Amino acid sequence: MSIYRRVLRYYQPFWGQTILGLFLSLVGIGLNLLKPWPFKIIVDDFLRPMPAARGDDWRTWVPLLCLALVVIQFAWGLINWITNYLFVKIGLQALLKLRTDLYSHLQRLSLKFHDARRSADSSFRVAYDSQSIQTIYNKGFTNIFASVIALIGTFIIMLKLDWVLTLLSLAIVPLIVGTIYFFARRIRSESTSIQEQESAVLAQAQEGLSSIRMVHAFGREDFEVMQFHQRAQQSLQANLRLTLTNVNSALVISTLMVIGTAAMYYVGTLHVLAGTLSLGSLLVFSAYLLMLYQPLESLTYTAWAMEGATAGAKRCFEVLDRQDDVRDSPNAVDISSAQGAIDFCSVNFGYAESRIVLRDIDLSIAPNQIVGLVGGTGTGKSTLLSLVPRFYDPTTGFVMLDGRDVREMTKKSLRAQIAIVLQDTLLFSTTVRENIAYGRPDATEKDIIEAARRAQADEFIQQMPQGYGSLVGERGGHLSVGQRQRIGIARAFLKNAPILLLDEPTSALDPATEAAIMETIKELMRGRTTLIATHRLATIHNFDQIIVLDHGRIIEQGRGPELLSRGGVYAKLYASGKFPT
Repeated sequence: MSIYRRVLRYYQPFWGQTILGLFLSLVGIGLNLLKPWPFKIIVDDFLRPMPAARGDDWRTWVPLLCLALVVIQFAWGLINWITNYLFVKIGLQALLKLRTDLYSHLQRLSLKFHDARRSADSSFRVAYDSQSIQTIYNKGFTNIFASVIALIGTFIIMLKLDWVLTLLSLAIVPLIVGTIYFFARRIRSESTSIQEQESAVLAQAQEGLSSIRMVHAFGREDFEVMQFHQRAQQSLQANLRLTLTNVNSALVISTLMVIGTAAMYYVGTLHVLAGTLSLGSLLVFSAYLLMLYQPLESLTYTAWAMEGATAGAKRCFEVLDRQDDVRDSPNAVDISSAQGAIDFCSVNFGYAESRIVLRDIDLSIAPNQIVGLVGGTGTGKSTLLSLVPRFYDPTTGFVMLDGRDVREMTKKSLRAQIAIVLQDTLLFSTTVRENIAYGRPDATEKDIIEAARRAQADEFIQQMPQGYGSLVGERGGHLSVGQRQRIGIARAFLKNAPILLLDEPTSALDPATEAAIMETIKELMRGRTTLIATHRLATIHNFDQIIVLDHGRIIEQGRGPELLSRGGVYAKLYASGKFPT
């Protein structure tokens, strides 16, 4: 399906308003075609030598004709105002729909998609590339309709006035069309380049500003400015190339139009001198020639605007065409509750074919069992956790929940059974209350406060200016790392799910706070299947099961005391308190 057909689909709900707007455009075009006639009548009937019998009629008719011109102009202006407002409103409504569809689709695409691209590029497509749908409609479809109708109407009137002058005026049209075609492909290519460069500028700015603490800590302000300047310079060059193309093409088009106008003036003068054309008709013809060339010029810029907008629309539809790598199967069912039995059966997983992270994972976890995952950095602990809620699907093998493949369950109902505390707690730039209740937005104030207390967060929250109504700042910037972690733990407490996934839940806490939090987490673990990835063996030594990972494989498995007695990798790590990196 072509880009333009896909764009039109977004305007189907507004066909009624579009038809009204097009009808008003027709009325406006008709009024615009009437504008030269009052002056023609004045020139031909009252400015040329008048028969004595006419007397003082001009004192009546000339003011009326001038008034008629004002009325025509006012009516045209009013209709044009209504039409423009209506078309802009329709375009904005379609833009809203496309932006919503884009953002919704991005929210549903798998993490593998988001891992492969910068978030700023996706943001750019939602915020800026999406505007192309409005450009294609307002500066494209509607403009083409109005220009074509104006061309036809103008051509018919000019043909009746003087067919020779009309054909002479149209002689340059093939040259104009050829020029448009010549520059169109270059404009689309350069417009695509601009979109990509602007996206890169946004990504560079977002990355530098979101890491501002790190930049200041290492004194890299000048380096970041240089990096941004290079990106912005590339964007500038792309914009200059497009501008040069537009200027060159505009120069060619305007020159061709002036040549056509000059030729018409010369031949028209000969016709007036020969008596085959009145002076008023020549003046009207000159006005209509401008009306003829104006739509042609408008169509030229429309073609170039469409090419630029098509590049943006193509980037939007590239996202919408992307299939979710982790999607619900046609026979997926909702689950209302889970017992918590988890099995990994011959699981292999890689973020790419050349980057295998998990190999031959066979693991059974009984309901309510507490399992610790240990191993060096990059051994696959966090990845293994991510397979349970289907952030990713195994490359081969399968993950089972209560004896059923998780791919047979809807993602929404599966994830409703799981509470997660990530290593880097993510908070939204809203209130503490809303962040804690993110997984359970219908929670009562009492439930939210109780969850915060159990996470050892209530005390510092109460000390904030608006308590639970305090804003946490962008990505929780108003809070310390430990405070953000405790709010993330409170969020898991509040969700009260039968399965609990913890990825370094105490990594950012001081020893005293960690001990208090772990006591609370142990309380939360009771009656729940829990998987916890950690480097701190003391916190998991007495868990029901400990899984030791190395290069994506399970190399040891059992309870802490049992693993110590074997004298293997776990025993050595426990003794040293260190992990290989």
